[in-house]
Amino acid sequence: MIDTIVIGAGPAGVLAALRAADLGARTMLVTRAEFGGMAANDGPVPVRTLAHAARLIREARQLGQYGIVVGVPVLDYPRLLARVREVVDDVRAHSSLRRQIDSLGVIVHEHAGVARFADPHTIVTEAGLRLQADKIIICTGGVSRRLPLPGVELTSTHSDAWSLTSIPPSMLVIGAGATGVQIASIFNAFGSRIQLFQTGPRILPSEDADVSAAVAAAFRESGIVVHENFGAIESFEKTPTGVRMNFSRNGNRESAEAALAVVAIGWVADTAGLTLAAAGVEADHRGFVQVDGYLRTSTPHIFAAGDITGRQMLVPQAIQDGFVAASNAVLGPTMKIGDPVSPIGSFTDPEYAQVGLTEAKARETHDVATAVVRFDSTTRTIIDGRTVGFCKLIVDRTTCRILGCHVVGERAVEITQLAAVAIASGMRVDDLAHIPLSFPTYAGILAHVAASATRELNLKVSWQAHQAESMWHQF
Repeated sequence: MIDTIVIGAGPAGVLAALRAADLGARTMLVTRAEFGGMAANDGPVPVRTLAHAARLIREARQLGQYGIVVGVPVLDYPRLLARVREVVDDVRAHSSLRRQIDSLGVIVHEHAGVARFADPHTIVTEAGLRLQADKIIICTGGVSRRLPLPGVELTSTHSDAWSLTSIPPSMLVIGAGATGVQIASIFNAFGSRIQLFQTGPRILPSEDADVSAAVAAAFRESGIVVHENFGAIESFEKTPTGVRMNFSRNGNRESAEAALAVVAIGWVADTAGLTLAAAGVEADHRGFVQVDGYLRTSTPHIFAAGDITGRQMLVPQAIQDGFVAASNAVLGPTMKIGDPVSPIGSFTDPEYAQVGLTEAKARETHDVATAVVRFDSTTRTIIDGRTVGFCKLIVDRTTCRILGCHVVGERAVEITQLAAVAIASGMRVDDLAHIPLSFPTYAGILAHVAASATRELNLKVSWQAHQAESMWHQF
């Protein structure tokens, strides 16, 4: 019998298999499709490639400002899709994790089809495999949530959007969370006429309110029609040129039409076909597998990691989950999942990113000071002609610890990674201000706003920070 079977070869599953084998367990990795899961094949890797193409289009349109004369950029979408496939293949072929998996002797079954439990120690797959193990780790991820409405079969998921073979002339994007705004931003750059719909009062509802407002304003400026508080969807129906969405607002029926309607309203656990009941594994009302602090399910020898738990559906957190779940499966329940600092961002136009608490959340339990530096006042953004956005720090007045960082604009995601290191290390804001980061850089913007926060708190500031802030204000 195999010691450990891992179901699913996304980030959580790959790390779980790697960790289990590293600890000496005889390990098998079973995946429905290809190695890498959604992250490599239908998520961050292909999506970031499309987002990079959108960035190149934006930058090509800037060339004239710098004396570089070229023609109007034209998108060859089939060629771009070919490039996406090249990138995905290269990532899989050069994956250091795959090499480590192979070197440790993990048995990998790709294209095994859907796996299901026959009993608590046995799984069978559509490909005809019947596998048994002492410990099992479920890492099958999540799938797009569907709307239970008439005509929903006429709509597309995020996966459908990324697999389009041509650019639709128009698109309705329903749901303005991270996935929805990314779809809207990328296809807007590619030339689609986009209408973005959010049932709540603002897009990106989990972001700081200032971030939501700034991204919505930038989207509108770029030509995206943003509908917030738009009402309740009643149905979808086919039209000669695409699909119509019918909705009601304040008692009035309205509609919107486009060639394509993409629903991006969140995720549910990918447990279809697993027959969890056969293994005694419990799930909540949304289908997410319930786990304790050690990532054990209701069946003690079965663990779950990553998106399927519904905790934080992000690649870095899935990787951490996989490590913890495998450690506990092999060594016994000794390692608890923590609450790590988790920077989150998206490669939209403009980019946005966050780490730590929003201002509203921070004010619930802290005496808060904030500092904001706008991108139209920082040297590097002016040089690059990318002056939309801001960097905002939220600081505890008593301890001077950084509680949160929120950025909108060019390289927002990269800036936030640096802020995450400062928060994770417990750095005071004046300590961050004292670091003489290179000039002119995007990272330096964080030092600038830290120096501003230091002055807001009336803290003693070093000569370096004083000079840095003075230099920023001079330019």
